[in-house]
Amino acid sequence: MTFLRPRREAGRPLAEALADGLGAPICLTWELTYGCNLACVHCLSSSGRRDPRELSTEQALGVIEQLAALRVFYVNIGGGEPTIRRDFYDLVEACVTQGVGVKFSTNGTTMTPDRAERLAGSDYVDVQVSLDGADAATNDAIRGPGSYAAARQAMANLAAAGMVGFKVSVVATRQNVAQLDAFLALAEEHRAQLRVTRLRPSGRGARSWAELRPTPEQQRILHRWLLAHPEVLTGDSFFHLSALGAPLAGLNLCGAGRVVCLIDPVGDVYACPFALHPEFRAGSVLDPGGFAAVWRDSPLFARLRQPDAGSACSACGAYEACRGGCMAAKFFTGLPASAPDPECVFGHGEAALAALPAGAAPDPGPGHDPMGRPRAFRQPVRLSGVRLTGGAANRP
Repeated sequence: MTFLRPRREAGRPLAEALADGLGAPICLTWELTYGCNLACVHCLSSSGRRDPRELSTEQALGVIEQLAALRVFYVNIGGGEPTIRRDFYDLVEACVTQGVGVKFSTNGTTMTPDRAERLAGSDYVDVQVSLDGADAATNDAIRGPGSYAAARQAMANLAAAGMVGFKVSVVATRQNVAQLDAFLALAEEHRAQLRVTRLRPSGRGARSWAELRPTPEQQRILHRWLLAHPEVLTGDSFFHLSALGAPLAGLNLCGAGRVVCLIDPVGDVYACPFALHPEFRAGSVLDPGGFAAVWRDSPLFARLRQPDAGSACSACGAYEACRGGCMAAKFFTGLPASAPDPECVFGHGEAALAALPAGAAPDPGPGHDPMGRPRAFRQPVRLSGVRLTGGAANRP
């Protein structure tokens, strides 16, 4: 595979050069389906039911040809639960055959020993098993009953198949920040690598964000812990925490439309994997010219590649570290792009949120909830020394 390196002047920081955009995205997220056999309360795409307009196998294979021609480094395949598509492994094989690496996220429910063996023998394929609690009570309150056991079994199957270095992918929440050491131990036990990412208030996450997002003190704990564990991957999703002082590993840059983007199940292209909203739709792979034309010619992407101007954060001494934070987090909480990140470590985001009028946050959309009924989050509770989850969290 060939990686398209950005041209940059001698001495110019890499992050600054990448802000101008690349000839192809470093990482392209591709949500293959909205169909899912779980209904996680923080799902960014509100997945559950499949969209009848989902790309066909033939259309998906055409997209892979486009990505290969553009020399995309790798695709991060997700959903929904991508493995429920009958053509999933055929599409993965087509990517690899054409030199496009694959990383896919799964809840683990379909990861049989045979499938784990097949993946372990594949080149350029990486697997991320999602887990949001180091115990069943914490995890299942977010991802649904039985999901912890399914993920653990998938991890065991991958380890037994000899797939060294697969990822255990955790979304940091108020309920699991205290379990970071336990997550790391669990990953190491399976010869896997831990990946911790930020919770965004998009999709069903817009409804659960207030209950799940880490507290300011937990944000500081998370920053210190990540600095002490540079081997833990983050997908560059905590760059807003770099304002605390020491920068975290990564570009510390919002890559939307610059180095990353997303293709949804029907072929629409969005600037940010965490912002599936008409405001951030750049085009479609089914348009004339396909994905390449969207990436190169989209007015939205051109605008995002321009230098930031007029930001409320630009006068802050920490601006060069956090770059104003996450575009998606701002948008789905009702803040303008020029505002501070809603989780700004100096509290400016909280002040901005408090000043918003009622109803300022955009509608996250109808989503694809099973039967149109989203599952609510309920805190795990303790009764007679036994940890249980609230009843509402156990309803589909």
